[in-house]
Order: sequence, then structure tokens, then C-alpha cells
Amino acid sequence: MPHKMTLTGSATGPLREYDRYVAFDMREKGSPSAPKGLKKSTFISYTVFVAKKAFNKTGLTKKSIMHEKILVQGEPTLDIPIDECPGEIGIICFQITVLPNKNDKEANESKDKKEAQQEVSKAQQEVAATTQEEKQEPVAKEAKTVQPEVKETPVQEKKAAPPKKQPIQPKGTKDVVSFEDIIVPEAFLKTRPNPVKTEEVIEFVKRTGHLDKPLTIEKETKVLKDGYRRYIVAKTMKMDHVPVVYDDQK
Repeated sequence: MPHKMTLTGSATGPLREYDRYVAFDMREKGSPSAPKGLKKSTFISYTVFVAKKAFNKTGLTKKSIMHEKILVQGEPTLDIPIDECPGEIGIICFQITVLPNKNDKEANESKDKKEAQQEVSKAQQEVAATTQEEKQEPVAKEAKTVQPEVKETPVQEKKAAPPKKQPIQPKGTKDVVSFEDIIVPEAFLKTRPNPVKTEEVIEFVKRTGHLDKPLTIEKETKVLKDGYRRYIVAKTMKMDHVPVVYDDQK
């Protein structure tokens, strides 16, 4: 079975266009330590080959590919002419994904935090305005104190309301992530899980409201490592979030 590889980073050179595919270079840093007696590796260079159709779906351009962080999944090849493959290793890309920019994520979090603070400030101003109106209307305030039970009844009913139950998750669940964040490798997409066993998992979900086992994914990239059948079931049952366990925690 061909060896599968996953690369994360940005392009280190310009995009090169050919008839039906494009190519660009990437590199990854080698291990900081090597077994005694062996030479340490510094950087390993790769030349990635992507079909034009798949590349165009990412929205990347010749300029942006050198600034965006991308995830490449594929397998090594020795069948590319050396003049088209300046990297030490050639990679045939099966799936390419643009990863979220850390700065953009922090900016969005800062914006959300600012909006939340504004909402709190607005609520405090409304409370202050209501207090001021009550001070200016002593007659109305006295009328309210005559029958305090009218004001306290909603509060008592609110306290009596039962707490919201947390959804049950299968044994071994380490986290719950959005279904749309999970990346499925090309190798899984080419397979078809046993329909009988898949139907059994669907029936289990209908009875219990949750999957029988969590999916296994990589923590940083959200790439699916195990549980493709349960992924298909979650998609069929239109589940927004799924239970997971991380690959290094198994």
C-alpha cells in the first residue's frame, strides 16, 4: 500500500502551471535530534503536484499561496521528471485545504469580546435609567410594595425550572467538535463501509440520541484517523457536533 504523507505550511516558491496540474514547493524542518552516529537533518524540501480542478476549489492564487497556511495530503512519487520536481521528494496531492489564519482568528475573538462588553454596558445603562425613573415616581413604587408577590412570582417560577440536561456522549469521549471542521482523507472517501453495520449504528443513534463510539482525529488539523463509518452515520443523521478522541490519546 502506498505511503501516505501529510504536510503543513506555506509554499516556499512561486506557483508553476502545467497542462492539467500546478506545482509548488514546500519544506519541513527535520527532527532536532537523531540517533547517535547518524547525521542530523535540517530541512526536507518537497514539490507538491495538484490537479488544477482541486487547486481552483481552494480559492488560492499565485500570490496568496505563499502567505496562506495549507494542509496537503498525498503520497510520494518518483515518476515526475526531475526538471519539474526541484524538491527532494515529489508529492502527488489527493487533498489540499487552506487552514485558518491565527491572526484572523484572534481578531475575530477580540471583536466578539468587544461586542459582548458593549452589550453589558448597554444593559447597565438601561438598569440605571430604570432606577432613576423609579426614584422620580414614589407613588408607583409604593403601589408595587403593597403586593410584592406580583413581582416575586416570576422569580420563584424561574428558580423552580429544571436545569438544562447536557447531551449524553459515548464512553471514552475526550471532546466534542463541529462536524463541519472534520477533514476526511481521500483514502476514506474511496471506501464504502459495510451497509449492514452502518444501519446498526444508525438504529443505535435513533434509540440513544448519540453515537456508539467517538471518532478519532488529529488534534491540530482535525483530520479523521479512524471511525469513517460513524462519520457517515453522523452525516446521515445531520448531527451538528460529534464526540471525538484525539489520535495521541488512544
